[in-house]
Amino acid sequence: MKSLPFSHWIIFGLIALTLVGCTTGSAVSSPGTPAPGEGVYIENKGSDTLVNVALAWAERYQQLYPEVRISVTGGGSGTGIAALINGTVDIANASRKINPDELKAAQKNGVNPVEFVVARDAIGVIINHNNPVTELTLQQISDIYTGKIDNWEEVGGENRPIVRLSRETNSGTHVYFLESVIRLGQKGNKDIFSPNTLLLPSSEGIISEVRDNPNAIGYDGLGYITSEVKVVGVSPDPGETAVFPSIETVNSGEYPVARDLYMYTAQEPTGAIKDYMDWVVTAEAQEIVKQLGFVPILK
Repeated sequence: MKSLPFSHWIIFGLIALTLVGCTTGSAVSSPGTPAPGEGVYIENKGSDTLVNVALAWAERYQQLYPEVRISVTGGGSGTGIAALINGTVDIANASRKINPDELKAAQKNGVNPVEFVVARDAIGVIINHNNPVTELTLQQISDIYTGKIDNWEEVGGENRPIVRLSRETNSGTHVYFLESVIRLGQKGNKDIFSPNTLLLPSSEGIISEVRDNPNAIGYDGLGYITSEVKVVGVSPDPGETAVFPSIETVNSGEYPVARDLYMYTAQEPTGAIKDYMDWVVTAEAQEIVKQLGFVPILK
């Protein structure tokens, strides 16, 4: 038999590599449970609040099921939901609910998001340790962030200007704080952040700035708050007892600034994605939530 030219063997080799590459899962293929020896790839993106929990989940799940590879990135709730709408991720993490405009855009693109509550969180209001203030009402926090209150002296502190810190607008925590704290959960309330609010790209950035600036006020998810900053008690109304954020006060409903954390899939999940979504609400996965300072959904 006549031997093939060397160039033909190169072409056959490239075809073989292409076929091997096609055996792995893709971010938008809704992969099923893999056959022995095959791998599945799950793309997970979104909320910076959830990113540490999602990374810890992915690491543990891959230890249990080595055939599954899970890529986790942050970028904000809006970024994750946009990627879900565009069909570039399997799971979007969000620290807020998908909004009506996003849902409409998704459905227009043939995506029907399915919502999963995977953990809970408290938003702690934080100040510098040198600030003598220990508690604030929701109305006072709203007035601080809208610019109606500009000096710490107005809320029992020293005669110092208030420096306001917030997450950026693509953050689900920013959106939640705007709707639930600044606007006090009131429909029709159009209050917004004061124009001189400093927008920071990460929870860690807010912690760092509050730690170093005695005039600063910020807010962060419970799992990101460290001993470097001071958490103030929050009371729903003047005269009511101020409550500090914790797993216990969130589960009891006492702490007034608490929320659910979400994962969204593009459709009702099947196969490996369903298996993973089922696992994140197990006792093992929820223990990781607790270890990282968030609130598990299993009591």
